[in-house]
Amino acid sequence: MIPDPNAIFPRADVPDMTLIRPTITRPNIEVGEYTYFSGRDFESHVTHHYPFYGDKLRIGKFCQIAAGVEFIMNGANHQMNALTTYPFYILGWEQKAPDMADLPNKGDTMVGNDVWIGQNVTILPGTHIGDGAIIGARSVVSGNVEAYTIVAGNPARLVRRRFDPELQGLLEQLKWWDRPAEEIADLIPLLTCGDLERVRQKVKELLHIT
Repeated sequence: MIPDPNAIFPRADVPDMTLIRPTITRPNIEVGEYTYFSGRDFESHVTHHYPFYGDKLRIGKFCQIAAGVEFIMNGANHQMNALTTYPFYILGWEQKAPDMADLPNKGDTMVGNDVWIGQNVTILPGTHIGDGAIIGARSVVSGNVEAYTIVAGNPARLVRRRFDPELQGLLEQLKWWDRPAEEIADLIPLLTCGDLERVRQKVKELLHIT
């Protein structure tokens, strides 16, 4: 059986686990199929996300996002090249809004595929997280997180790499999340196997590498 990627609640007996993609209403949020959130209202965890900034949150397929995760977008930034950071224009004072060039803007926030983000993680504007990364609980993440690494802490720093360079390279070629759902279903025994040497050989066979 292959789950419906458009079903908000993939399991009736787990009401606080939702597939994110079918719940999205904002045009500046893009989420891939089967990415889930441990909660009900994912968009409320994407804060300071104002249309006039133009920044986007892009999240890949098959990501696992735990409860309490917050994505802070560029609208949280205040002008820093003046005498005060106070946003008079937002609070009803007669002040012209700063030029966009005067506001710190880190660009889009990007999360790859098959990323596990632990509970109560904060992701700052413009963060880029690579495929297969793991983010430890309560981490504060900014900048770039390389693919298939584990990071944790405040600020989040590298704990270790998940796989050796050869196996990581094979996984980057495999891109299992882009395969048809029927093929992914057949790959589950391989994707969940803890014998990494067996996995290495099987992936090579799939990629026709001798």
